[in-house]
Amino acid sequence: MSAARYTVDHETRYAYRVPVSQSWQLAHLTPRVLPWQRVLSHELQIEPPVDERRDERDAYGNGVTHFAVHGPHPLLSVRMRADVEIDERPLAVAGDAQAWEAVRDALRTDPAQDGLVPARMREQSALVPWSDSACAYASPSFRAGRDWLESVTSLMDRIHADFEFDAEATTVTTQVDEVLELRRGVCQDFAHLMIACLRGSGLPARYVSGYLLTDPPPGRPRLLGADASHAWVAAYSPWHGWVEFDPTNGHLADRRYITLAWGADFADVVPLRGVILGGRGQSMAVAVSVIPRDSQGLKA
Repeated sequence: MSAARYTVDHETRYAYRVPVSQSWQLAHLTPRVLPWQRVLSHELQIEPPVDERRDERDAYGNGVTHFAVHGPHPLLSVRMRADVEIDERPLAVAGDAQAWEAVRDALRTDPAQDGLVPARMREQSALVPWSDSACAYASPSFRAGRDWLESVTSLMDRIHADFEFDAEATTVTTQVDEVLELRRGVCQDFAHLMIACLRGSGLPARYVSGYLLTDPPPGRPRLLGADASHAWVAAYSPWHGWVEFDPTNGHLADRRYITLAWGADFADVVPLRGVILGGRGQSMAVAVSVIPRDSQGLKA
């Protein structure tokens, strides 16, 4: 099957009631290069022009951009545009059944796998602390001796079925226990919940941010700027590697998923955050477009 190609256009605009005198920002807006994901082009446009800029990698290998604007400015616009090509991810096949307890115990006896990343991804984090409620919710999916892939897929499917997408129900700081009580939220909430369930069972899981190609309603054109960032979960097994699960939509990640960054939780991959002097109030607008291209020269 030929690779899927996309243009991603992600713009964040801050308008300040009073001009900001200085601004220091950190952006996670560089798609990752992965065995199944190629970045054909990438550009970060910042207005007003920056006085300082530094591009580097963070502790998770994500591309990050540090920049600063030192003169007064009434608005800040950060626009990322990238062309990417996505192949199918490695097929997650159960093969010989591996009980989820075997996966858990393998990391206990030999934590130094995949550069110690799986071991780190079993620990609680700022936005995904230990949750007894999440452990209780996870338990029906993790029956004794059940296959790891079957167990994690069951957890994903249950979250998809039990929780309602509601963009007004939560905020970026909503805790996992609150989401469990509300039974509603957004992709960030469902990813954090699934991670809490997995880590509470002793299994490594990380937060993945990026974009998902969505289909417009039947008979409607694709609207530019109407898409959004997305979040899902990668869980690790020594026998499967990292497998990506989307509890919001109830399926494994495929060629429609574009990976931007990953970390322990959302706090590690915030697209844009920083510190400003002045401003006295601000408004933010975000526009995201994921535009599919054919294989003939990235034409729409």
